[in-house]
Amino acid sequence: MTSLKEVQSKINGIKKTKKITRAMNMVASSKLRGAQSAMEAFRPYADKFSEVLGSLAEKSGEEDVSPLLLPRDEVNNINVVLCTSDRGLCGGFNNKLINKAQESIKEKTGKASPEISFTCFGKKGLKWAQKNKYPVWNEYVGVVGAKFGFDVAMDAGRKLIDSFLQEACDEIYLIYAEFGGMSQQTPVMTQLLPIPPIEQESGQAPESEEGGTYLAEHICEPSVDELLSEMLPRHIYIQVYKALLETSTSEHAARIAAMDNATKACDDMIEELTLVYNKARQAAITGELMDIVGGAEALKG
Repeated sequence: MTSLKEVQSKINGIKKTKKITRAMNMVASSKLRGAQSAMEAFRPYADKFSEVLGSLAEKSGEEDVSPLLLPRDEVNNINVVLCTSDRGLCGGFNNKLINKAQESIKEKTGKASPEISFTCFGKKGLKWAQKNKYPVWNEYVGVVGAKFGFDVAMDAGRKLIDSFLQEACDEIYLIYAEFGGMSQQTPVMTQLLPIPPIEQESGQAPESEEGGTYLAEHICEPSVDELLSEMLPRHIYIQVYKALLETSTSEHAARIAAMDNATKACDDMIEELTLVYNKARQAAITGELMDIVGGAEALKG
């Protein structure tokens, strides 16, 4: 039977672990507020930028189409931008993103056999890609979950655009975690390059007097083609920056949930061990009383 000292030592150890999980929960909560504020402030800008870009793309001529919009006849090389966290202790957050990457690889290599390479944000995705011997073009550590600026997305976006224009890769995809609430972080895969057609989301545009959907008329100065040449690369930067903000917010939310579960598990273990301790203590006291009674009876005899 377990001794009282061993049980008490386990209880003390679990109490210390509980303090750590509570502290990590508080740290993640404070970081979540800042990350969520930045994400919610950037979402309207990204949506409006996509709306204006889609309107300009409809007005552009078919003669001078940007190479960022033209799909390749054959897809021989695919680069995947995988956004994960640098640290663990956030439940199945990173596993869901890695599983999404594995599913996309199986889907893209089903009929054809293109070469797959990765651009990794975060240590978890980087280690997974290296373990499976995928080529890693660029790696960014210490970005997701920390404070970062738009320059990080611009640097990564420029490298992605250069690799696409130099035909080092034929398609580029972005995998990140979309923040849908404290209990919902959904892995999402979107196509970065070539830039897919940007469609107006239904339900956002009001109806016109004729009954159709009303689309805002944007006055262009300078020409549409000149604006597109500047806005298309920036669209890539915005998509990467938005993905990093979403993933950072999702990571903090996942860590809060994981630490909540860990704290509850510590409470349950402490309760169970306390019952074991009380039973062992009661058994020890009963044994001592039996020894005393037996000794007294022996003296009487």
